[in-house]
Amino acid sequence: MSKSEFDGGNMKTLEIIGDNYFGNWTKTRTACRGIIVQNKRILMSYETRTGQWMIPGGGLESDENERACCAREVAEETGTLVLPSECVLEIDEYYENCKWINRYFFCNVKGKTEIHLTDREKEAGMEPRWISIDEIINIFSKHADYADTDEMRRGMYLREYTALTELTHMQLFK
Repeated sequence: MSKSEFDGGNMKTLEIIGDNYFGNWTKTRTACRGIIVQNKRILMSYETRTGQWMIPGGGLESDENERACCAREVAEETGTLVLPSECVLEIDEYYENCKWINRYFFCNVKGKTEIHLTDREKEAGMEPRWISIDEIINIFSKHADYADTDEMRRGMYLREYTALTELTHMQLFK
């Protein structure tokens, strides 16, 4: 994993290079993820059937900007209307022939709306849950435990652990 300053501001770009990276990529996907913190607790998406946690967010669509993507994904997954900040962190992941760009935005809560999950999210029993920042960092810190059983979860937990520890280090949690 390497780190580099980005744009001279508060935003950093971090890289996670998987053992299976081919050395170049032919596919790119950008995702925008919303960080919502209240009273030292963070709003997460939780899959009740798999026991899997994730920061709310998802793929950038061709007709939207990054903040709109973040707001849409948070609303769809959690039923929370938000106003995203500037991007505060980017994590680029490299696996096989893919580059996965993950942009993280702090969000202010503006209201509530109905949750609109994908079929896969419904099957997994996805629901919004508030959890303490320390507790979720501890859960994500166990990413290596999944190395032999669930590579997708291992990679996601490593990414989310990296994001939350970096944002904590940058003293961005209030």
